[in-house]
Amino acid sequence: MNIPCEYINEKFLPSGTVIELKKRLSQKRNHKHLKSGLDQMTAIDKMEKTGKKQESDSSEDFNSELFLLLFSGVAAFFTYFCMYAFRKPFAAASYANISGWEFTLDFKTALIISQVLGYAFSKIIGIKVVSELRPLQRGRMLVILILFSHLALIAFALIPAPYNIVMLFFNGLPLGMVWGLVFSYLEGRRLTEALGAILCVSLIVSSGAVKAVAAYLMLEWKVPEIWMPATVGLLFLPALILSTFTLSRIPQPNQADIRARKQRVPMTNEMRWTFVNETNLGLLALIIAYVFLTAFRDFSDNFAAELWQTLGHGQAPQIFLTSTLPVALVVLASLALLIFVRNNYRALQLNQLLVAAGGAICITSTLAFELDIVSGAAWMIGINIGLYIGYVPFNCLLFERLVACTKSLGNAGFVIYLADSVGYIGSISVMLYKTFAQPNLNWLQFTQQLSYATGFTCILLMLLSLLFFRRLHRNSSSRSRLITSPV
Repeated sequence: MNIPCEYINEKFLPSGTVIELKKRLSQKRNHKHLKSGLDQMTAIDKMEKTGKKQESDSSEDFNSELFLLLFSGVAAFFTYFCMYAFRKPFAAASYANISGWEFTLDFKTALIISQVLGYAFSKIIGIKVVSELRPLQRGRMLVILILFSHLALIAFALIPAPYNIVMLFFNGLPLGMVWGLVFSYLEGRRLTEALGAILCVSLIVSSGAVKAVAAYLMLEWKVPEIWMPATVGLLFLPALILSTFTLSRIPQPNQADIRARKQRVPMTNEMRWTFVNETNLGLLALIIAYVFLTAFRDFSDNFAAELWQTLGHGQAPQIFLTSTLPVALVVLASLALLIFVRNNYRALQLNQLLVAAGGAICITSTLAFELDIVSGAAWMIGINIGLYIGYVPFNCLLFERLVACTKSLGNAGFVIYLADSVGYIGSISVMLYKTFAQPNLNWLQFTQQLSYATGFTCILLMLLSLLFFRRLHRNSSSRSRLITSPV
């Protein structure tokens, strides 16, 4: 019988009954309070378990991302690093006395132009091939391209001059697509900035490292100049195959990556034209700036041996590597900060400002060297810091964010190869201009002039592209021209 305590009238009940009823009601209340307390404890326990599960999931996500960063970054770094063993070692030699070469154009310049022509053609081919390539085809294609380039180096040593010049064209032809294939594993992820920064360190240090190995082989092992490129390639071939195998095991971007950076898909011809029409003048300004940076970078890299000799460091092969290490550290620190910028439009702006800052560093470093404020070695490090701060964003980070901002579906590989195909034509033009228009101007003076031209061009064109994409971004609310990620 359920009788509320306030309705019990003690006058109409025996005293024993009253005591018994009160006792039972008190026990019932205590039981109810106990049950309520147990329910609260159960709820708290569930909340604690949920919190611990969320913390566990968060910890697992962090560990997973850290593992992906290290695994993917190291694999991409060594794949591209090893590729340079097939592309740049010949630049460590002077090829001053080559039997059978009797032309006004010196043999080494002819080699560089031949290889860059192959590289430029490769970039043009890559506009279609890299942008349309399916993920499962990438690893096999990487190895085939490298093996083909190595066969060309062997043929270069076997065929006498001047006919072996053609072999450098066939050496550069497959190598031009390696960057796009490697970066295609990394793009479209929340960690792309960090992975791209790691890959770009390889871009900075690999050339100097393989040239240091090449110089060592010629000085210590007495390997002939003509056989040196094939020898260096052979030494790096096993490591390249292993790193490519590792790279092919990287998982595809997950749903969180797709939400943050947009899905990356193979591009048809119509999709490529849609992207170009959407970005038009802004993209044109970016590409022209990249032409100057590519020409400057290729010239200073290909003729680094001559520049260091002019500056008094010709007998120190380690200078090729040691001078690039501070450059890599400064550039890596600058670019790695962009991983914390989630808004794709803001990150695009910061990339453009970095390019302009690189141009300013080139100008101030060269001016300081001409005024005898810094040494020749410090000047070389300074202009390379400025050069790579401007050059590196174009090879992954800037175009990665540009693709993420646009409404057009596609991938960064297309934009990179579109810019590269024009950039290497500029590189060839600069070498031909130096050889025929200013043959009496020494390497040092020409590099100083090129540093000024590149610096001022980058500052001006980045200002124009900033204004263009700013206007495009402002129009996004009415025309949906740009899609930005939440801050």
